[in-house]
Amino acid sequence: MPHQQPAVSTGEEPLDVVVLGTGAAGLTAALAAADAGASVAVFEKGNQVGGTTCLSSGVAWLPANPLAARAGIPDSREEGLTYLDSLSRGLIRAELAEAFVDTVGELLSWLEQRTPLRLQLIASYPDYHPEHPGGKPRGGRSVEPALFAVPRLGAWGDRMVGAVRRTAVSESPMGGGTGVLDPAVLAEREAAGLEGGGRGMVAALLRGCLDHGVEPVLGARGVELVVEGGRVAGVRVEWDGRSSVVRARSGVVLATGGFEWDADLVRDFLRGPIAHPASVPTNTGDGLRMAMRVGAALGTMREAWWAPVCLLPGQTLQGEQAVYLVNRERTLPGAILVDRRGRRFTNEAANYNALGGALHALDPADLDYLNHPCWLVWDAACAERYGGFGRGPGEPPPEWVLRADSVEELARRIGVPPETLVATVARWNASAARAEDPDFGRGTSAYDGFLGDRSAYPGPASTVGPLERAPYHAVQVFASTLGTKGGPRTTVDGAVLDVDGRVVPGLYAAGNAMAGATGMVYGGAGGTLGPALVFGYRAGRAAARAAGPETARPLADAVRP
Repeated sequence: MPHQQPAVSTGEEPLDVVVLGTGAAGLTAALAAADAGASVAVFEKGNQVGGTTCLSSGVAWLPANPLAARAGIPDSREEGLTYLDSLSRGLIRAELAEAFVDTVGELLSWLEQRTPLRLQLIASYPDYHPEHPGGKPRGGRSVEPALFAVPRLGAWGDRMVGAVRRTAVSESPMGGGTGVLDPAVLAEREAAGLEGGGRGMVAALLRGCLDHGVEPVLGARGVELVVEGGRVAGVRVEWDGRSSVVRARSGVVLATGGFEWDADLVRDFLRGPIAHPASVPTNTGDGLRMAMRVGAALGTMREAWWAPVCLLPGQTLQGEQAVYLVNRERTLPGAILVDRRGRRFTNEAANYNALGGALHALDPADLDYLNHPCWLVWDAACAERYGGFGRGPGEPPPEWVLRADSVEELARRIGVPPETLVATVARWNASAARAEDPDFGRGTSAYDGFLGDRSAYPGPASTVGPLERAPYHAVQVFASTLGTKGGPRTTVDGAVLDVDGRVVPGLYAAGNAMAGATGMVYGGAGGTLGPALVFGYRAGRAAARAAGPETARPLADAVRP
């Protein structure tokens, strides 16, 4: 149920800061501004709080963070910047990279001292390209929210996106744990309403906003920036069938997410195909369009946080087809990816963002994406030992998974040449017997096997293994995205720049609504939320500073028809 909307007033007195969006970037911006003394209003297009952050693991990638230092894990500003530069392909602006790394310590100190959000280190989670200069094969840069008692939100606890998650990532197979809780521990967490992951992060940030008197307005879509005297002075918001102007004396912060659910924007800007986005369907580029109308310069528009997904038949999320992120399953020994010809085409254990490049490979002869969609193929031994797709070890795969008693039969079922798939599996098995992958180097990176068989990690055997026992299984895999990462270019404090490089007064952006601070780079687990927290914090503080010392004002006085 949407939160009861405030009464519309004809008053002309503005608020200090208006934030659009309630993901990690938006809530952090709102909380940072409110904590600095600004009067703040937050508007959310959807009827629930949290956006795509609530669907995520809640992990944030933060180089040179003090949590790692306390744990005795060496890292430095120089190593973080070197690592980002080694992967940047010229798309990262140096000042944004420096602001990102340099703000990590300040952000964590502020979170610990001034907000309910507590972050904790995920031990040993390697960077996604750990062999690059400045990379960390033994982890130290990925952190996650501590479990949060959602009942502390009162009625707001029922207004968050996504499903309840009682475990931390560090307790799951992705974080090095088993994913299985002792029944007594699970019962205690259920009784206390403890949640981890993205919902745990959103709940803590939301509690901080509520503590400062900032209640999000749900079902309220920002549609147009109001420009007066050469500066952004507010935003027109649609809610309850009405259109009203919400005035902002200091600034409007765009934290509306990406544009992956808008077919026209996807066609015009993204570098390759996507299907079935893994984000909330409200991410239709509202902030991008508003920024473009006031002359914002754009950056990183071709890029997204790429991810492979499969469909969950019969399941929906906010009215759209639900998907499953195919992350761990493709890294397990006994599983490979094949294209429509029945051939392997990449290192299946590469991180999901890098895998997007393989799925976007364009055939120069027929201009077709031969690797998209593709198929994940695995055998009975893999299924029984490791489980997957929501099933534990020893449990059968879900009913919607394709099965066959031979590789030839499976090839016919998925529509690839049987003789080619048989040859592909035979070649893979021969290499797997030597625990190596001469074709694509699977298992050579410290990251490759981290999500695979931890009993054999580190080493190629943690991800390289044969497909030898029937029945064989397959699911179709699509190139998808956790969100786009293009948007208006900004200063280090989130102030939007116009096409001539000048600040658009009164306009800020953060999260996936800004031009991605890390360019095409996905540094490690939490590569989306790390910059979202940092630049949400910087934008909120900057907007509050611009407001000056005047007294905060109530929301009703800032809204007019």
